[in-house]
Amino acid sequence: SIYVFGLKKMIEMHNLCKNILVFKNGEEALKYFKPIITLSDAMPDVILLDINMPVLDGWGFLEEFTKLKPKMSKKVTIYMVSSSIHDSDIERARSFSEVKDYIVKPVKMDDLRKLLQEENLPE
Repeated sequence: SIYVFGLKKMIEMHNLCKNILVFKNGEEALKYFKPIITLSDAMPDVILLDINMPVLDGWGFLEEFTKLKPKMSKKVTIYMVSSSIHDSDIERARSFSEVKDYIVKPVKMDDLRKLLQEENLPE
């Protein structure tokens, strides 16, 4: 929660996006996304997904989110964010077509700016 708080503050301080949603775990996020999956304006452009979350971890979230993909009216890009530097985690993340890249914590300001530029999102 301290890391999430710091990352959110960094994003807000630098006005990197207009709307930031934070979920405590993957299950909470899925409950939010399921009813709005067909509403392109309501869905995020980018998800920063941590592997280690309580209740439903990042892997579980990815598996369930992938099942929702056929119903989505918008492309949502996922960046896996983790403190893990294990090749097996990196390769597993990249095996999901929804995951654009794997970012090792701590996420730096340059990482966020690059991510926004790649997604053509306004800063």
